[in-house]
Amino acid sequence: MAQGVAWMARELGVPATIVVPDNASAGKLAAVERLGGRIVRVPWEQWWAAVEADEERDLGSDVEGFFVHPVQDPPVMAGNGTIGLELVDQLDEIDAVVIPWGGGGLSTGIASALHALRPDTKVYISEPETGAPVTAALANDGVPIPVDFTPSFVDGAGSAGLLPKMWAHAQPLVDSSFAISLEDTAKTVRLLLERARIVAEGAAALPVAAALSGRAGGGRIVCIVSGGNIDGARLAAILDGRVPD
Repeated sequence: MAQGVAWMARELGVPATIVVPDNASAGKLAAVERLGGRIVRVPWEQWWAAVEADEERDLGSDVEGFFVHPVQDPPVMAGNGTIGLELVDQLDEIDAVVIPWGGGGLSTGIASALHALRPDTKVYISEPETGAPVTAALANDGVPIPVDFTPSFVDGAGSAGLLPKMWAHAQPLVDSSFAISLEDTAKTVRLLLERARIVAEGAAALPVAAALSGRAGGGRIVCIVSGGNIDGARLAAILDGRVPD
């Protein structure tokens, strides 16, 4: 998302300031800077508070301009929905799609497209165990509840709670959710690289880990491998059989 905004700003000839939480990977930040974006780091709690806010956003005194919400702006969700359109266009039958949940924009966009065109396709969410609010909400009759959140190498998914607007959109479209351990996520990052030559970041490995566990059922399962922005040091640790910080 940040790289997309930075790229578009460069095309338009306007400056872009990207506000990031302090657990964002160095690889992602370097990619943004190569595209001309200016990075502003804030504590994760401050970043999440800005994501939760609808109007006033405390991003720091040196940040001003047009705010592009990374999750709940309608054009952002619509853009994510094109992934669902591509799946329907390319595959005759899809039994289930597994999507990583960060704030819900990716999941809502894809699920909306599938619901309109392939309503029988199951939509499953995958989250890290270190912050799995969708899994907790579904276990609580769909009512969101706060969950413990610990930042990890899975920096593109997981949080301490759900954005109310996004959960209102997503809840009718989601069939189930799976919380994945960091150990299984790391093993899947390694598996994707060794067997498929795909470099996946932590969040991108969550759906594949869920599918490999059997929790997404059988048949044709599509896993949304959502990005490959993983730091070299973290990837090296994973390839060495360790769970990185």
